Amino acid sequence: MDQIDCVVIGAGVIGLAVARALAQAGREVVVLEREKAIGQGVSSRNSEVIHAGLYYEPGSLKARLCVRGKELLYAFCQSHGVAHLVCGKLLVATAPEQHTALENIQRTAQANDVPVEWLEADAAMALEPALHCTAALHSPTTGIIDTHELMLALQGDLERAGGAIAFGARVTGAKLDPSGQGLHRITLEDGAVLGARWLVNAASLHACALARNFSGLESGYVPQEYFAKGSYFALAGRSPFSRLIYPAPSGAWLGVHLTLDLGGQARFGPDHEWLQETDPDAIRYAVDAQRGEAFYASVRRYWPGLPDHALQPAYSGVRPKIHSPGTPAPDFRIDGPQQHGVPGLVNLFGIESPGLTSSLAIGEQVLAKLVE
Repeated sequence: MDQIDCVVIGAGVIGLAVARALAQAGREVVVLEREKAIGQGVSSRNSEVIHAGLYYEPGSLKARLCVRGKELLYAFCQSHGVAHLVCGKLLVATAPEQHTALENIQRTAQANDVPVEWLEADAAMALEPALHCTAALHSPTTGIIDTHELMLALQGDLERAGGAIAFGARVTGAKLDPSGQGLHRITLEDGAVLGARWLVNAASLHACALARNFSGLESGYVPQEYFAKGSYFALAGRSPFSRLIYPAPSGAWLGVHLTLDLGGQARFGPDHEWLQETDPDAIRYAVDAQRGEAFYASVRRYWPGLPDHALQPAYSGVRPKIHSPGTPAPDFRIDGPQQHGVPGLVNLFGIESPGLTSSLAIGEQVLAKLVE
């Protein structure tokens, strides 16, 4: 049996950020990735937004890691030459009855020490003449990023610190060492076994199912997974907006928002579709063009000038939920020995938005849990 200090399962943005943090702390690290390249799952199917931290319950992991992660991420982009843009965001109300929702978000943002500015309709529409709104919140620290460049930079740091990625290495389970004195035995699909003192499960959509195959971890510490698909539609032609536009949220869903890529191309989404699939390998990512019909009415509330037939199916992503439809969204689960009692093990569950923004801070958090 080969032995190594640390194994991280999953080479998405979270797994890479965690592995980088461990390697830069002087640990010997191997990332086991089932695909043939980095970032082939959730990390390649998102809005590529650097979130400010407006929405999350003050004191929660989502709030703390988003705000900390945003600071780390902007600094990382500057130092590593990762393409990004601090474009800002307008969170808009399109009717007076939505102003209460904006006021609540403004209070949450202030509690999270996130800068935000209330704008009356005239001021907001002066910034974005194509916009229709009755009021807006301006978030100046929201941005966009090239996620693939970010992951390549994280991989570079990992490898410079002596870490490595093994592609085509599909983990099927592990036999955990409860004593903290021996090794966790990680089993791969080809029958190989790898021993590691530290094991981090950053397998995203597969994290819960994989953790159920960890012998020595009580089943009560593994949540039930659910999957929610979000489809995106691209705008034909150039965007009339220079900032991201988000409608006032309805419940836990942030609505059909307008985001931009670094070339100025606008895309709308994601919508929200709970899936019946329980196996992430069975998920179909094709975008149903008919779902775009509902986008027009939603978008025209804040952009009345959206032309007919201007939206084209783009791509979709799936969120790794750990709550069922109709129940409140829980906080991130970063379960270390303090939670489940197994030394040297961290499971990452339900790391959806703002996971990308929080990635570097999650790396810090995982390292701290393992060191403790």
